[in-house]
Amino acid sequence: MRIPRIYHPEPLKDQHKVELSAAATKHVSAVLRLKTGAPLVLFDGSGFEFEAVLEKTDKKHALASISRMHGPAVESPLQVTLAQGISRGERMDYTVQKAVELGVAGIIPVLTERSVVRLDEKSTLRKQLHWQQVVISACEQSGRVHLPRVQLPTSLHAFLAAKQQANLKLLLDPQADMLVSKLSRPLHNDVLLLVGPEGGLDDDERDAAKRNGFLGVQLGPRILRTETAALVALSLLQARWGDLGGV
Repeated sequence: MRIPRIYHPEPLKDQHKVELSAAATKHVSAVLRLKTGAPLVLFDGSGFEFEAVLEKTDKKHALASISRMHGPAVESPLQVTLAQGISRGERMDYTVQKAVELGVAGIIPVLTERSVVRLDEKSTLRKQLHWQQVVISACEQSGRVHLPRVQLPTSLHAFLAAKQQANLKLLLDPQADMLVSKLSRPLHNDVLLLVGPEGGLDDDERDAAKRNGFLGVQLGPRILRTETAALVALSLLQARWGDLGGV
């Protein structure tokens, strides 16, 4: 049986005993039904894992004792930030989850003209917190030791006006001539990838992105759904310059 990996929101280095968060306590006691003495792997997003044993657990409290710290080589050398056009419900959750599994370094949810989802101030924060929890779960499952940050959802206009820094800025555009396989490696191994929502970006948005340094690239002859396109692009980038596929 695989040893459960549990995220802890506070620094674990130099700690010997830690009380797990309420969410983690519920997970180990009610979902996994772990008993005293069960092994755990804890991580805090710092780049390390902490081998631990569940010392005490009930419905409201769980205490773990840490025995050893180590830093597994699971993070990609390629730093990709995904600026993702917000899609509906489970599609966006799926994109966030799989992007984390594919080694994304950060996620910026973007609202565009063709976005079906509309957010007010309250729902914007609620969505960010929800997607960050999806990130945590994906890190627990995939073995990652750094926690990608989901930024607050923003409009495409505000995103472009912020002049995001990256050596290579890519825009997925089915009308582009450039293929990912023809790209030159970015100088500092950092990429900013912009993907439109279900309906894609309109002409004005594509033009604005290109004026702000984004290079249009296409993935092939077929039109892909937004969640498929983002994950295919991440896979291709990680296979070329990251750690996917052992290349």
